[in-house]
Amino acid sequence: MEKRQRKQRVLERFHYSQDEEIDQSFNWKQMWRLLQYLKPYSKSLLPLSFLTVIISTAIRLIIPILIGVYTLDKAIGEKDTTLLFQLIFIISCLYVSSYFVNMLRIRWMNKLGQNVIYDLRKHLFTHVQSLSHRFFDQRSGGSILVRVMNDINSLQELFTNGVINLLTDFLLLIATIIILFSLDAKLTIAIMVILPIMFFISTSLRKKIRKQWQSVRLVQSKLNSHLNESIQGIRVTQAFIQEKENTQFFRGVNKENYRTWNQAVFKNAMFGPFVEITNAVGSAILIWYGAYLVASGDITVGEFVSFAFYLGMFWEPISRLGQLYNQLLIGMASSERIFEFLDERPVIAEAHKPVSLPSIRGQIDFEEVEFSYDASRKALNGISFSINAGETVALVGHTGSGKTTIANLVSRFYDVTKGVVKIDGHPIDELSLVSLRSQIGVVLQDTFIFSGTIMENIRFGNPKASDEEVIAAAKVVGADSFISQLTDGYETEVEERGNILSVGERQLLSFARTLLAEPKILILDEATASIDTATEVKIQKALRTLLKGRTAIMIAHRLSTIREADKILVLDHGHILEEGSHDSLMDKQGVYYELVKAQYRMIDVV
Repeated sequence: MEKRQRKQRVLERFHYSQDEEIDQSFNWKQMWRLLQYLKPYSKSLLPLSFLTVIISTAIRLIIPILIGVYTLDKAIGEKDTTLLFQLIFIISCLYVSSYFVNMLRIRWMNKLGQNVIYDLRKHLFTHVQSLSHRFFDQRSGGSILVRVMNDINSLQELFTNGVINLLTDFLLLIATIIILFSLDAKLTIAIMVILPIMFFISTSLRKKIRKQWQSVRLVQSKLNSHLNESIQGIRVTQAFIQEKENTQFFRGVNKENYRTWNQAVFKNAMFGPFVEITNAVGSAILIWYGAYLVASGDITVGEFVSFAFYLGMFWEPISRLGQLYNQLLIGMASSERIFEFLDERPVIAEAHKPVSLPSIRGQIDFEEVEFSYDASRKALNGISFSINAGETVALVGHTGSGKTTIANLVSRFYDVTKGVVKIDGHPIDELSLVSLRSQIGVVLQDTFIFSGTIMENIRFGNPKASDEEVIAAAKVVGADSFISQLTDGYETEVEERGNILSVGERQLLSFARTLLAEPKILILDEATASIDTATEVKIQKALRTLLKGRTAIMIAHRLSTIREADKILVLDHGHILEEGSHDSLMDKQGVYYELVKAQYRMIDVV
């Protein structure tokens, strides 16, 4: 019973967390949009590839006539040895030429396809980076990763071979039909009778195949998302002994991936054998009716042989076009998901003519500001306050009181629901995002360390900084002492999230990174919460240097860190309850006074 309930929970978790399905019919307008990525190569690789296709197709169309009509009917039929050797030489030269032309075609087509995939992935990644925080709030990292990697990879075959092969096959098909009718119209019509049946069946399969490949992409997205989540949270999983639950969930997603993939492959595989059966029927008609025409003298043996060659050429592009159509369906399923992201627009959009502030003073004003992350509750309820340039203001209050929301609004990671936030008297939504965020430094409690060296991680705050400037910043915040003790010092390699460093050491690197950026406004969001007392003393000393001449917003539960703040705002459920300096609020003996007393009581108990 318990096992069944566990399985049910896993299935519910899987279906609940799946990406939303995109249900659109196949449309060439969207495919045309995808093909626009070929434009940059319209004067180089694209025409070269087309040229090799035309030459290769022309050679293929000439050879059957030379073998059938000229070699069999004329050279052999008329016993013309000279003509026979000439034809053998010409046909051999054509085959050799075809080899070299096809070699160039494959080389240029692959280069063209790889360039397009590179451009598309770069475009998608750049666009995703420009999207607002709400976009990332609603999607997992794994779901985004699968769009940038897997979905674009699935288009690789389409751009590497599909687009050019489409032209090759159309040229070959049209030219072959013309030649077949010129050789014998009656025989051609007899064979073409089966085409309407083939067209009807292939059309009925189209929608099913497209939807099945879309299901594959959705499940793969979930699989990647779960893998990313499992790796990131492995310590939590092991700490709570949830490996069994996690494995069972993975087994369910993996099984779903296996099932949907098999279904897609099965439906794809139905088209190839169907074309082969149609080809067999056409060949039977050729042998039966063609033999009759040869016997009656309507066509020669050479014409019959050439016709057989061309009939093989006729079915070959039809079969490949069916496979290409399957590629198009796979590409459509992926391109729908890619364009869903590319069609996303940043919620935080710049004004038509944004104001660029080369150097801000740091005056911050909130005027009747309301904000809500969703429609259910307000994070801020019409608050108003001012922070003078160069002033340090601390935000205190219980979890969910609105402290971090204020910091997010100052950086304009979100837009206010009502009211206005101003920087130096300018409404924040009128400012250029680059000129605003380049002058704001943010230090979070959960510091992110990138893969690379210590030096590179600190320099992330200012890529143009010299090694000397990086080291100087580290010394100011007290990070140099532990960095110098590492085996390779500032060149020590750290993996993602800096697992070889302690929490306090990662926080010190974050301070050095922010200092190097030289921000005019500094936001410290629980920046000292994970630091021990000894390290906190170093940080407090570094902060005095860091805060000089800068406007600062400090968010802290540890109230001892904000005593020296010029102003303290006490928040509760999006309202400002009290405002003043530490001493004035203590004298008032209100909410702040009780918070301080409660914290000291906790320390005494400990």
